[in-house]
Amino acid sequence: MAGNVNPTVRRRRLGQELRRLREDKGMTAEEVADRLLVSQSKISRLENGRRSISQRDVRDLCGVYEVDDKKLIESLMQMARESRLQGWWHAFAELSPTYSVYIGLEMDASSLRVYEPQIVPGLLQTHDYAAAVIAGALPEVALEEVDSRVQVRLRRQHRIHEDRVPLRLWAVVDEGALRRAVGGADTMRGQVEHLLDCSRLPHVTLQVMPFSAGAHPGVNGQYTIMEFPENSDSTVVYLEGVTNDLYLEKPHDVQHYSVMYEHLRAQALSPEQTRDFLEGLLAEFIKQAS
Repeated sequence: MAGNVNPTVRRRRLGQELRRLREDKGMTAEEVADRLLVSQSKISRLENGRRSISQRDVRDLCGVYEVDDKKLIESLMQMARESRLQGWWHAFAELSPTYSVYIGLEMDASSLRVYEPQIVPGLLQTHDYAAAVIAGALPEVALEEVDSRVQVRLRRQHRIHEDRVPLRLWAVVDEGALRRAVGGADTMRGQVEHLLDCSRLPHVTLQVMPFSAGAHPGVNGQYTIMEFPENSDSTVVYLEGVTNDLYLEKPHDVQHYSVMYEHLRAQALSPEQTRDFLEGLLAEFIKQAS
């Protein structure tokens, strides 16, 4: 991948520009699809950045929208070329095509707000914990694929530990995820020690949602809110599924999940209380391992 071009983000930005041109023309996606003799779903996928956009697609859409600004057309063409480049994560696309979309967005995000009820967030996992989680969640995959997935997960963590401008991460993790003995006591001891180290990083905030909190806005499951450095890039809420993932970008959806996250923060242990909790949990795992 050349320079700092992120093909996933380029597709997304190009899709936003094409949507703007369509709306400025006063046309619906269905009308555009009829003009080009394609499905309406193709137009929608192009506009939401979930499908690769060819230069031919750009040319045809600019024709429908009667765009005559040559500089704008060339800019859109360049974005289309860049959107078809490949990031490092595309080498692992066969593991999960939908996962590569998420990684592309995560690589360009400036901040993540994560709630995890079942496991430690991937960006904070140790090698041994990640291997145990993946092997347990995918019992039928070969060891080689488990290792490949672990390597992808660890590569993602460069955003936390190695980038000059690190990712701002705020994670609320349910107590149950931390008491689940993934990989055994030794693995959990290493994982909790790693969480303590990460919690002291200036760009990482970690909070535990204790059992004592009772019902809370996160009981319906995991979600991630991704924000981006460019104002033109809308915030994305990511919901992970077993076979399909969901990306929400409509303002009212993002607002709903953002408000829920504020309630999660308020009900969870403070960062200082969380470190105290982790110290106590670490002592328990050390005792179990001895």
